[in-house]
Amino acid sequence: MAITRWQPLRDIEMWEPIREMESLRDEMNYLFEKFMHPGNGGSKGITFRPAVEMEETDDEISLKLEIPGLDIKDIEIQASEDGVSISGERKSETKTEEKGMMRSEFHYGRFERSIHLPAHIQNDKVKAEYHNGILSLTLPKSEIERKKVVKVNVS
Repeated sequence: MAITRWQPLRDIEMWEPIREMESLRDEMNYLFEKFMHPGNGGSKGITFRPAVEMEETDDEISLKLEIPGLDIKDIEIQASEDGVSISGERKSETKTEEKGMMRSEFHYGRFERSIHLPAHIQNDKVKAEYHNGILSLTLPKSEIERKKVVKVNVS
């Protein structure tokens, strides 16, 4: 068991129960998709869920998604004020072998990932880059979010 420092007021100002329930729902959906998926590439359902890294600064939120083996034309990105949805499809390559056996553990088919953001963004100024299987999104925060924290001088 790890020992952690007790910080009684650490999360009280940012606690958003609805967002936490949405996050729990997303994680439960991920578990069901991961463990209940039949595993064959011929399935019409969602076949995998890309890994995500999120970094937040005062001015923007940066997301990186790991989706190798796709062409940029197979990826669709939609951004709203408080979330981003990324979907796409990895097309299967048909290979036949006359002698021997072929085994594939690659995931083919559709994927979709919806990410709820910790702050509102300017969804008309989102920038996306795809290089070496990594989709990088730069999401500038809205002016209201940038001005939330104000330094108070003590006299």
